[in-house]
Amino acid sequence: MDDRNEITDLFSRLSHLLDDKRWEDAHTVFTHDVSVYSPRNGELHGLDELVAFMRQAEVAEEQTQHVTTDVVVDVDGDQAAASANSIVYFFRDGQAPHRTSGLRLACAAVRTAQGWRLRESRTTLRWMR
Repeated sequence: MDDRNEITDLFSRLSHLLDDKRWEDAHTVFTHDVSVYSPRNGELHGLDELVAFMRQAEVAEEQTQHVTTDVVVDVDGDQAAASANSIVYFFRDGQAPHRTSGLRLACAAVRTAQGWRLRESRTTLRWMR
């Protein structure tokens, strides 16, 4: 159960990282050789490329709030498969969201000397309003 809890925590830390735009903390969620696939950023390889993309993709004055739930984790030794649903609200300070999207996250996690980290992340857009 400890492994499952730590991996579930990665999804929460990822949401906070994205919402707070704390790109310098990406290493606390991802491995250095991470591969990320999503509709917004296509395919990215390596932590440096991912962080550079996240910095460049920021939209002035736009904020996000990620609400991630329904995490399912299957641990196999020092590797795990995990998935979750996420709703993302896009808004500007003091205003109602101008865009909302529903995502499905599918990830591969590995145990490292620093704890569990995501080695691969695949995001699928389920819907957008």
